[in-house]
Amino acid sequence: MADVAIIVPTLRRPESLERALRSLFGQAGVADRVSEIVVVDNDPPGSAADGVEALRPLSPWPLVYVHAPRPGVATARNAGLAATAAPLIAFLDDDEAASPGWLAALLEAHEATGADAVFGPITGRAPDAKPWLKPWLERFFGREGPERTGLIETPFGCGNSLMTRATALPGPAPFDSAADQAGGEDDALFAALKARGGRFGWAADARVEEFAPAHRATLAYALARAFAYGQGPSQTAAAARDWPGVLRWMVIGAGQTVVWGTTAAGLTVIGSPKRAEFYDRTARGVGKLFWIKGFEPHFYGARELARLEAAKV
Repeated sequence: MADVAIIVPTLRRPESLERALRSLFGQAGVADRVSEIVVVDNDPPGSAADGVEALRPLSPWPLVYVHAPRPGVATARNAGLAATAAPLIAFLDDDEAASPGWLAALLEAHEATGADAVFGPITGRAPDAKPWLKPWLERFFGREGPERTGLIETPFGCGNSLMTRATALPGPAPFDSAADQAGGEDDALFAALKARGGRFGWAADARVEEFAPAHRATLAYALARAFAYGQGPSQTAAAARDWPGVLRWMVIGAGQTVVWGTTAAGLTVIGSPKRAEFYDRTARGVGKLFWIKGFEPHFYGARELARLEAAKV
């Protein structure tokens, strides 16, 4: 019963994409479950086409290439969904590599929990990071959860996930294209799912590695992401017109900014490498305060293309 499609959005990362796809070709115990692997090329010139074609003979399942020339994370995910009719959708990002039992573990957790969306752990890798930043960055780009598979209250991001299409991904374009540049398309999706009574699960054995490229393995990039993560709760409350909730998150953010900012300043004075963690916490607090439009950093689409171009220099 081939009922699972794996969607891999990509943007001008040929080596990373090849690593991701080869990890999918080696998945164990799911030979009869995968209907296709869908690669969504989000680069306007379609730069991933030749690489996908070269790998096609190695794939144990149909390898579908989709060109979505308008750069944007939500647009890419929606284009991948449009290319398959599979009732179960797994997402793997192009900077991730799945362990051999990844998909089998996601499917087992999905069946055991009955959750609409299931997530797995991520081991962060930042090989190009400065030595003092590397431990924190690898935690930052990683993801951990409960030791055992089961239901969870709070969802994670789309990378390394399995979803029931009918309930978690309703309609032809469930990801809001307004989030194409800044991200957060999965936050909105899961907030709506939770409001409908949807359930989330954790697959403790569905591990992937995530490799931060050099242009992302920096303090400035990670703190911008931390700021955006901090904006999330306030923005979600605002989208629901929960103004007391917005105020509550802003008060929490103010407290975090003062407490963690003070700690970060002290650790900076003594040159402690632990200061990066407290920079992170401070940035998340500031994000809860400055959540309105105009303060959102952009990580995808045209801005990511510009970063990739700059990284060539």
